[in-house]
Amino acid sequence: MSDTISFLAPRADVLTRRTQIVTDLADLLPRECLVHEARELVPFETDAFVSYRRVPLAVALPRTTAEVAAVMKYCHRYGVPVVPRGAGTSLSGGAIPQEDAVVVCVSKMNRILEIDLPNRVAVVEAGVTNLNISESVSADGFFYAPDPSSQLACTIGGNIGMNSGGAHCLKYGVTTNNLLGVKMVLTDGTVIDLGGKALDAGGYDLLGLVCGHEGQLGIVTEATVRLIAKPEGARPVLFGFETSEEAGLCVADIIAAGIIPVAIEFMDKPAIEICEAFAKAGYPLDVGALLIVEVEGSDAEMDDMLKSIVEIARKHAVKTVRECQSATEAALIWKGRKSAFGATGRIADYICMDGTVPLSQLSHVLKRTAEIVDHYGLRVANVFHAGDGNMHPLILFNANDPDDAARAEAAGMDILRLCVDAGGCLTGEHGVGIEKRDLMRHQYSEADLAQQMAARAAFDPGWLLNPSKVFPLEGRPAA
Repeated sequence: MSDTISFLAPRADVLTRRTQIVTDLADLLPRECLVHEARELVPFETDAFVSYRRVPLAVALPRTTAEVAAVMKYCHRYGVPVVPRGAGTSLSGGAIPQEDAVVVCVSKMNRILEIDLPNRVAVVEAGVTNLNISESVSADGFFYAPDPSSQLACTIGGNIGMNSGGAHCLKYGVTTNNLLGVKMVLTDGTVIDLGGKALDAGGYDLLGLVCGHEGQLGIVTEATVRLIAKPEGARPVLFGFETSEEAGLCVADIIAAGIIPVAIEFMDKPAIEICEAFAKAGYPLDVGALLIVEVEGSDAEMDDMLKSIVEIARKHAVKTVRECQSATEAALIWKGRKSAFGATGRIADYICMDGTVPLSQLSHVLKRTAEIVDHYGLRVANVFHAGDGNMHPLILFNANDPDDAARAEAAGMDILRLCVDAGGCLTGEHGVGIEKRDLMRHQYSEADLAQQMAARAAFDPGWLLNPSKVFPLEGRPAA
């Protein structure tokens, strides 16, 4: 894709000192914790937003908070930009570096430090994968609720940076609702602790500010997260509808009735066909849209909730109602949904958008999304967290065709404007990064943006942390 999104110009004084910077970093880190050869830097030049890439100056792979602090202190002293990185699964370009930046990647900080079941918390390093937390406590009957589709790979540090969600966050909330504390290194190397094992901490809610900071306030090195007891039982059910609009109306009516399943996931016909071809999950192929509704509790509770949901679905001419009959079948249903992005990548290049809309606008936004993508002569597959209105249209295009790529990007921007105009917002869980940075003025006034930038600058006056991200490049305060 052509570089239609701008980056800040690299700092010339930093580029001219590259050799000395690498030498100095080598004094701070073990040999295996520093990457600086051109060939070895290539894997770090982009994240999952692969349309854009920049080769960093160097990559630090610290193993401890103290090593992170040493690197941060050095970079602050000499004015070297820093780009924090977890597993590089960001879909908004949040971890794409710059030529004058040192990437600080927390992947080597992957220890679970403490499992405290009496207090129902876990203390983990930032490089621990999302799924590993649940796996470490599963045998004891607990799990960690936020479950992004990339949970096998994404790190808890990255989840905190983007306030990640997932399929089961309709009931249990996103990262901010399951985060109790962090250890964080500030831009000058200072180490601070926010929150802890208590349900709430005194003073300003800086933890709430940090969750979703997109790597611009500091680098989280440890996290204290909430553990939740597994439910007595869980049952996913497939609901097939004639159209996406009917499915969207059904979702709104379920929530309006005061029913909160653990998950409501949406797929339109293209997404159903893509995921079924990959996962063989048993999705119905004769419907225009599909909802995966999962309920949990005792058998009686699940039966009662499903009875109410089926009654609502019938008002929207539901064509298919299929309850899973075994744990294997349930696993397949979720395999298809969790594999949606990867399965789509088998048939086409795509941009995965991430906007959130009020449920009352879901049907309208789905219809307009199809019209927008059709206007650009492209195709779209919709698969998303319908229960909280977090849309993920996958715009299919040919990355080897610059015109096709430009049209896909333009369609995506129009869809995000649509989400805001419908009363929603630019992002639900992927973050702003570089992808949505230039749309921030579509959602926020200049006064709103100035206040946000002032809060950012209180942590990082020199704008050294992830400097090209989140805020429009024009109108920023002087560093």
